[in-house]
Order: sequence, then C-alpha cells, then structure tokens
Amino acid sequence: MPGFGDPHARVLLVGLAPGAHGSNRTGRMFTGDGSGEWLYRALHRAGFASSPKAVSRDDGLVLHDAYITAALRCAPPGNKPTPAQKKNCFPYLLREFALLNHVSVIVSLGKIGDDTVVSLLRSIGATAVSPVGRFGHGAESRFLLPDGRTIARLASYHPSRQNTNTGVLTERMLDDIFLRASELRHG
Repeated sequence: MPGFGDPHARVLLVGLAPGAHGSNRTGRMFTGDGSGEWLYRALHRAGFASSPKAVSRDDGLVLHDAYITAALRCAPPGNKPTPAQKKNCFPYLLREFALLNHVSVIVSLGKIGDDTVVSLLRSIGATAVSPVGRFGHGAESRFLLPDGRTIARLASYHPSRQNTNTGVLTERMLDDIFLRASELRHG
C-alpha cells in the first residue's frame, strides 16, 4: 500500500505496515483502526491534519506538510516482518522518499519503523551529524544528505493498542512528538 499526504511535506512519518484490520480494509495508512485514532488526533492537534478522524479514503481528511508511509507494503503475520519482507519492500520506500524532496523531519513510529528510517538514510549515503543512539521515545538525531539537506530523525513509540492501552504511550507523549516535529521542520 502506498503512503499518502502532502507531496511537498517537510514531515514524513514511517510506521511498520498497513494495519490488517484498518489500512488493509480502508486503503489508507492508519485509517480505520485504533492506531490511527490516536495518530490522527495528535496530527490534528499539531496542525498536520484537517480532521482528528480518519475513517475511509474518501472522508475528506487532508494532511498539511506531512506524508505517511510504512516500512512494509502489506501487513506481516503477527506484526513480525520477515527479513525477506523487509528486503522486498525497502525499494518502494526508497522511491517514495526520493519523490518527497522537501522532507526535513522523519518521525519513526516504533522500533521497526525507526530501524528502517536509519537504514533508509544510510542507504542513500546520509551521514549522521549527531549520535544516532538507541531507539526510544523522543530520541533525535541529524543526518546530512549527499545533496546538502539535513534531515532530523525523531523516534516515537508506535500508537498501537498494545502501547496506548498499557500507558507506554500517552496522548501527551504523542503530542510532544508532533510539536517537536513542527519545531524541527522550521529549522
């Protein structure tokens, strides 16, 4: 499943994969499932989404200065992607990123999303200009692209039911991520 959003976005969100009971059913990333409920409310509060709700591809929701995609193009069994799935989907993410030439901030949603973001940046020849460090909510690093642009990587826990129902991720924590992304996109 392709990503969606503003083709001139400065903020790119990279999740794990389309949700088996959300995106796969609705045809749009983070739409029609619990993760999307949390994500779109936070994006709306931060000014990146026209609505706090995403229920279908034709619900009128518009992203402003943001684009959403995923490491994988299909839902992996048990949310555990195989190395072959990661390898097969990676070229699609590379092409998508190449078309989004205004991106200055990448928000990774979850550890797999974050690992994929770091791999993406390294595969295109970006060099870390600040320590990458381990994945953790709010972890930040900067990368210099071969074309001279600097990309900020901002990690977040994934807004999955597992994380939100247990309090690992709160709405305030997710709001803080998108407030920070908004600050970073302005330099």
